[in-house]
Amino acid sequence: MGQIEEAKLSCLNILTYHRELLVSRLKSIQCIVDNLLACGFFCEEDAEIIQRTVTKTDQVRRILELVQCKGEEACTYFIYIIYKVCDAYIDLQPWLKEINYNPSEDMTVMKVVNTDPISRFYEKLRHEMSRDTSFIMSYGQREETRLEDLYTDTVMELLNDSNESMGFLEDLDQLLGEHAVFNPQGEIIYIQGDAGVGKSILLQKLQNLWTKKELRTDAIFFFRFRCRMFSTFKDTEQISLRDLLFKYNCYPDHDPDNEVFDYILRFPEKVIFTFDGYDEIQEDVDMINVAEVASPEDRAHPLQLLLSLLCGKLLKGSQKVLTARTGVEIQSRVIRKKVALRGFSPAHLKTYINLHFKEQEYRELVSVQLDASPHLCGLCSIPLFCWIIFKSFRHLHTMHDSFELPETCITLTDIFLLLSEVFLSRSASPAPSLVKKRTRCPSETFKAGLKPLTAFAKLALQGIERGSFICSQEEITACGLTVEDLPLGFLRAVCEYDASESPGAFEFLHMTLQCFLAAFALVLDEQVAASSILKFFTECSRKRERSCLPFNFCICGSSKPNEKKPFTTNEHLHFTNLFLCGLLSKAHTNLMEHLISPVLLKKKQVLLKSYLSTSVKSHLQGLPQHKGDKRQKVHVLPNFLWILRCIFETGSKDIAQMTAKGITADFIKLGHCNVYSGDCTALNFVLQHRRKLLGLDMDNNNISDFGIKQLRPSFCKMTVVRFCVNHLSDSSIEILAEELCKHKVVEILGLYSNHITDDGAKLVAQIIEECPKLKVVKLGKNKITSVGGKYLASAIQKSKSIFDVGMWGNTIGDEGAEAFAEALRHHPSLTNLSLSANGITSKGGKSLAEALKQNSCLRIFW
Repeated sequence: MGQIEEAKLSCLNILTYHRELLVSRLKSIQCIVDNLLACGFFCEEDAEIIQRTVTKTDQVRRILELVQCKGEEACTYFIYIIYKVCDAYIDLQPWLKEINYNPSEDMTVMKVVNTDPISRFYEKLRHEMSRDTSFIMSYGQREETRLEDLYTDTVMELLNDSNESMGFLEDLDQLLGEHAVFNPQGEIIYIQGDAGVGKSILLQKLQNLWTKKELRTDAIFFFRFRCRMFSTFKDTEQISLRDLLFKYNCYPDHDPDNEVFDYILRFPEKVIFTFDGYDEIQEDVDMINVAEVASPEDRAHPLQLLLSLLCGKLLKGSQKVLTARTGVEIQSRVIRKKVALRGFSPAHLKTYINLHFKEQEYRELVSVQLDASPHLCGLCSIPLFCWIIFKSFRHLHTMHDSFELPETCITLTDIFLLLSEVFLSRSASPAPSLVKKRTRCPSETFKAGLKPLTAFAKLALQGIERGSFICSQEEITACGLTVEDLPLGFLRAVCEYDASESPGAFEFLHMTLQCFLAAFALVLDEQVAASSILKFFTECSRKRERSCLPFNFCICGSSKPNEKKPFTTNEHLHFTNLFLCGLLSKAHTNLMEHLISPVLLKKKQVLLKSYLSTSVKSHLQGLPQHKGDKRQKVHVLPNFLWILRCIFETGSKDIAQMTAKGITADFIKLGHCNVYSGDCTALNFVLQHRRKLLGLDMDNNNISDFGIKQLRPSFCKMTVVRFCVNHLSDSSIEILAEELCKHKVVEILGLYSNHITDDGAKLVAQIIEECPKLKVVKLGKNKITSVGGKYLASAIQKSKSIFDVGMWGNTIGDEGAEAFAEALRHHPSLTNLSLSANGITSKGGKSLAEALKQNSCLRIFW
């Protein structure tokens, strides 16, 4: 069919000529009728005639007949409606291009109201999501903070399928784009990060950007789910995909013909899904049939629908963003892009301080305390912990004449005790503006709030024991909580888990708060044997095989899982154990003696200390050891990190000394153990008691500059310092240079793939010059130019001990190559050198070739 221009044919003739095409492609009738009525082209009788017509195609025929009877202007307006409401009439947009349609000036002044169900649903989704995402949850369900007033980006690292860095996401708006996609056939943008690092708030920001049309996407529908909701369904429950989408988000209005759902099925690329907390699914998949759901019309268990959505069996091509805690394995074949959240950088933290504290006095006070405590800075790199610390600081500072964060090394237990004190003080104290106490007495606050605290703790423990993060109104009442207790802030109501009219579900403010309260319950309970405090240690000590389930079911077609509960992670148990160690520590004995019998408290403390001592010995004896490079090496397992954290929470020097003594190897590998900056204080707490020299490999973690500051006391005994792939900047190298040059025992220095510039290279050059035992330096994949290259080459030229230098992946260029050529001439010890991928041309290559003629030691050069 050739093109027919509007100028050559009247609109009436166009409708006649293309009648067959319009009857087959025109889907949304109501919007056409509404606008023709509103502009006076149709009367109510016309609308009733159309309504009485049985089939949709007959309705379209009747509309065309009536429009053509009304004359040319009505026909022109009919086509203009299709032009203006393009989303509703997406199938007719190619037809408009085919007839070269362009509305006349007279027609553009005509009003068209979009009453199409698809567009209405889009606006309804945007409105409801904007309402739900514009504010950040806060204390006691009373305070509200606008998301845009406090949201701060974190370090968002892009990873490939081998978890190697592909750079960083500079703006959340880039998340859905093509950059750093390593598997175009994958369905999922996978965001991983530790507890509290900001995964949920990032999704909230993403959703809020979409509601404001500030997200780079043409998606018109956005459905959000929290994965823990799938634990609330009964094993026998079955629903349709349509119900899953609409019942747990919102239903379309005025959509008798199911046009919205049909549109979603036809154009899945117009849909975005977010699934938050994949690791929190606690479903026993043995109880359901985990077969594929390929048809959107089939009814199935909600978990089956979730798995089929994630794997692309349903709505293939839709955009899906999934979050989970670090360590949850998902098969690469279903992942499109991977992002790891690394927490606040120093710059992010400064921004967050400025947003959180509007008063200059508070900003300066908090900044001074953070500068004085590297460990506190490390904790504040985790957004959740930072939020708790800052909110507690502000609240307690307004209630008391003077409040400062503890000068001693603050622990996670301290942070959550502060949070609990704030919650309990809100019910027991008058408004801060009316009464301002001179002195703060935490024991009084906890003693006064012991009844609700015990009830919340009991509720939390029950949830942890059954692996649930959701509690019902009945469970809350059974634990002794009243309506007056709920606004304290420990719990928040959630509606997305229950679309019925039954009492709503509740959840704790965060998983870590539930773990803290569960640990409190173990301490406070005087009815059960004291040894019951160790129940979760036993569970955590059991070996769990890593699993990529449930994606195995979807991809491999297996209908039967190999493991009873593949979704269950034990991180919540580890956190409970950690808080138990903190609550039973010597530092908190005075507080706990106000809440529990001192005799029973002492008994539980002795039991815990004995268990930890035995556990540490057993763990250290079981670590795999091997000899290499004249060193006895031990590669610790990730569980050892939790042991270190627990030891630090206890504050027990005895256990720390015993642990240090038990590490008989002189080289510890902690690579790929998900160590973050706050863990470095726990590691230093143990290593400071070691007398012998030690090598430490912490490659591929997230210790950042905060962590280096915390490890400073231990550098005096380190012969091997490996911090490759750890987000270190020049400020970390400044500390390393100061400490390593002071003690001069370092032999191997690994700093590959960080953010070291020429200033840092100058400091590394100082280390090379002043440390006579230094043999190996790895500086590849940093940000070193010819300036830094010259510093390093000069230092290498002077060194008599160095034999292996890795510099590939920088930008030293020909000038740097010429400097290294000078260093190579007659060098007595250098055997390995890598300078590839440095922007070196034939000019620099020629200089290096000439230098190699005068070098008899170099064996490996690339």
